[in-house]
Amino acid sequence: MRIPRLPALIASLISVVSLAGFAATSADPALVSAVASPARSPTAVARDPARHPVEELTFFGLKPTMTVVELWPGGGYWTDILAPYLAKSGHYYMALPPAGNAEEDAGMKRFRARIESEKDRLGTLHETTLGAGHFDIAPPGSADLVLTFRNFHNWMDGGYADQALAAAFKALKPGGILGIEDHRGRNDQPQDPKAKSGYVRQDYTIERVKKAGFEFVAASEVNANPRDTKDWVDGVWTLPPTLSQGDKDRARYIAVGESDNYVLEFRKPK
Repeated sequence: MRIPRLPALIASLISVVSLAGFAATSADPALVSAVASPARSPTAVARDPARHPVEELTFFGLKPTMTVVELWPGGGYWTDILAPYLAKSGHYYMALPPAGNAEEDAGMKRFRARIESEKDRLGTLHETTLGAGHFDIAPPGSADLVLTFRNFHNWMDGGYADQALAAAFKALKPGGILGIEDHRGRNDQPQDPKAKSGYVRQDYTIERVKKAGFEFVAASEVNANPRDTKDWVDGVWTLPPTLSQGDKDRARYIAVGESDNYVLEFRKPK
């Protein structure tokens, strides 16, 4: 591998640091307010120092008038921020996994019950489906921004990562943005095509998304964690918030914190 010349390397590092600083200093007050909402659960708020929601969403260029699609919102960490923020002037689509897995179905049932109970705060939520055989995540060419947080490895394991990327490309307007966050794999090891450990190499992700037709725009180090050595007994799930080993070495894993994550921005060509 060719090592970049020092000036180019320094320029690259300055660019990454500048992006993070820009996000922190130029955040929309309405977004800051949405993150600071007392309606958010204490469990979610406790994860903010690891997930940096204001900085990350600012990096992706989120605006209150946008049509935004979130792929696989999980327990709703980001829904609780995005939906109220977009409720007045934008549109929020959430593409959920298809039914079929008992554990996931139970989770979706709890998620739907919760958002129904908070519909006055969250506004109108447009539900679609993303999974094997289900890729109509929003009307074609309607979205300004498609976001996915720590899901790409799951689609690799399921064998439909390319179809998921194609769905995002189809849903986006020309010039629209795809934002991807996931657990960053080690560069000194080949990428497992199934990503069984939960980790995905950043360079692998960039190349795969570019093959789907996107232009790579920028990377942010806002969710980097150098304490994550990525060699855990149960992959990324060894670390918080899952802590798959229970009480065994719990203090050690909590001290490491949540995984090292890349944050990548791509654009659908105009």
